[in-house]
Amino acid sequence: MCGIAGYFNMGFESQAQTDLIRRMVTILKHRGPDEFGAYFDKRCGLGQARLSIIDLVGGSQPIHNEDETIWITYNGEIFNYIELAEELKKIGHKFYTNSDTEVIVHAYEQWGDDCFSRFNGQFAFALWDGKQLTLARDRVGICPLFYTVRNNRLYFGSEIKSIFCEDSINREIDLKGLDEIFTWWTTAYPRTFFKGISELPPGHYLIASDNGIKIKPFWRMNFPDSFDDKPAEYWAEALKEELIKASRLRLRADVPVGAYLSGGIDSSTTTILIRSFSSAPLQTFSVAFADEAFDESTYQNQMIKHLGTQHHQTKCTYNDIVENFPRVLWHTEKPILRTAPTPLMLLSGLVHDNNFKVVLTGEGADEILGGYDIFKETIIRAFWAKYPDSTWRPSLLRKLYPTLPLSGARAKLYLETFYKIGLNKQDRFFYSHIPRINTTSKIKEFYTREIQETLEGYDSVGSFSKHIPINFFDWPTLCRAQYLESASLLTGYLLSSQGDRMAMANSVETRFPFLDTNVMDMAAKIPPKYKIRGLVEKFVLKKAMKNLLPERILNRVKQPYMAPDAKSFYQKDTPEYVNEMLSERMLERYGLFNVKAVAKLESKCRRYADSYLGFKDNMALVGILSTQIVCHTFLDDFAKVKPADRAKFAIWIDRS
Repeated sequence: MCGIAGYFNMGFESQAQTDLIRRMVTILKHRGPDEFGAYFDKRCGLGQARLSIIDLVGGSQPIHNEDETIWITYNGEIFNYIELAEELKKIGHKFYTNSDTEVIVHAYEQWGDDCFSRFNGQFAFALWDGKQLTLARDRVGICPLFYTVRNNRLYFGSEIKSIFCEDSINREIDLKGLDEIFTWWTTAYPRTFFKGISELPPGHYLIASDNGIKIKPFWRMNFPDSFDDKPAEYWAEALKEELIKASRLRLRADVPVGAYLSGGIDSSTTTILIRSFSSAPLQTFSVAFADEAFDESTYQNQMIKHLGTQHHQTKCTYNDIVENFPRVLWHTEKPILRTAPTPLMLLSGLVHDNNFKVVLTGEGADEILGGYDIFKETIIRAFWAKYPDSTWRPSLLRKLYPTLPLSGARAKLYLETFYKIGLNKQDRFFYSHIPRINTTSKIKEFYTREIQETLEGYDSVGSFSKHIPINFFDWPTLCRAQYLESASLLTGYLLSSQGDRMAMANSVETRFPFLDTNVMDMAAKIPPKYKIRGLVEKFVLKKAMKNLLPERILNRVKQPYMAPDAKSFYQKDTPEYVNEMLSERMLERYGLFNVKAVAKLESKCRRYADSYLGFKDNMALVGILSTQIVCHTFLDDFAKVKPADRAKFAIWIDRS
């Protein structure tokens, strides 16, 4: 993937803003360190920092069509570009590169806005045809794209920091965005953490012209009105075949392609499919933890032995998390509630150090195939809600959490009390996520009185309601939960803060076979009973892989990927930046959190860091600390980079 940036003058002409584009692109050099390019005319400026993966010599951007009337700057991969190029050549289009980028230009020239639905890939691009600028983003938002409008000029970039290179754009917190993060772990599109900066929703495209801006969808997740009752064996085989195709497609590159290997069934599936159904050489990468409570290296080692792969591993310590946490937030550009992105940034660093630019990963399997506890919780709660006075129905929850640090009657009482909240609110779109929302929202207890008053009446829970399709309540319970999880946590956190941002921090592109166009469309048709069978998650995937993966990997208890949170910051020596960011002076500087409440939280975390701290305390500590760091980094300490030397830029200027 790459970094893109640019501007469009809506209704007026100006001289080429070459220095601005060079600054906007240079600050994204971590996304594309291989070469820089830019195109200018009197209306538009397009820039790119390239991570060269396909057509290493000929694929320099921006790229144009035959008569140079259409130009594009592009981040991502169109995996079916070879097939599309052949189709377009038969129609009469002439290509001057072998890149997937040029395919987009000709596809737009041939099919207009209908081209987006033909792309099987992950992408964010800006396309200028002399009359209008079109921004587009892939179906699930793997590639980021932000924009804002100031003085009738639209600015866009792969990251918000690029847009902030324009001096006239204010850097100010959007309190509603903060409140949404402290509800859903992310903001609801198009809102971001920064006031006035918008994020293009996944599966949408934006058209900017002299008549203003229009945003339209080209894809939305959907489920059928009724499910085909074919047997589980049929769906398992169909899923396996689509995953094989998807994995093969994602090996298309002119550089070596590796794979992440966590030890779970998802990454194990992608690696075994590469090994079994392609001739591509395979090297794998994983992160282990010094803290055994978070470590999965036992399972990783079993898969390494099973695959016979050349493997690379990095071990993450508490100190690694502490040292790298501020850098993580420079890349996420918004607060986070867990330290979990940090080890993944270290992992992409390992990939980069071994001279790999591309890795395949298993992200997306849980969302499309029913792999999370939140899905099973929802099914149990809906079952329980039919007879809310039942004594045995809620006991099913205990089977989900055999390792809960409570036992007997205490565990039963805790689970019943926690999950009974909102039990009968099945008519609410957020029913499946009530337990998570209730836990996360407790961070808001740390707001100052002024912030609480400012946000009074704002419905952060309802912020995602605008994304809900009209037939949402016609779907089965599991499908509704899948949709909401995909629209919120997957796109806004897992593929963003924990995904793209951590990989691109080290110039690494991640590819996702489970989020392939055809895999997702087929998975939506699988009956819910084959996704979760009893309390067995991803039943159909396990059935599909039963002859390929070791029994221990197939049937292991799912261990959610996590990293040590408060425990990392309160070991022997608390780092100075933590003390500074949580000091009375800095808390009052940004005025978001109650000084006394934060002091009590800190005291508790220091005292119990090496023993049990609940989800609420861990999330509150990381959420508050990360918010303070993001505020400091982007409001007070934002340093515009020095533009790359002109000699390093390939610049096209149309002076007509």
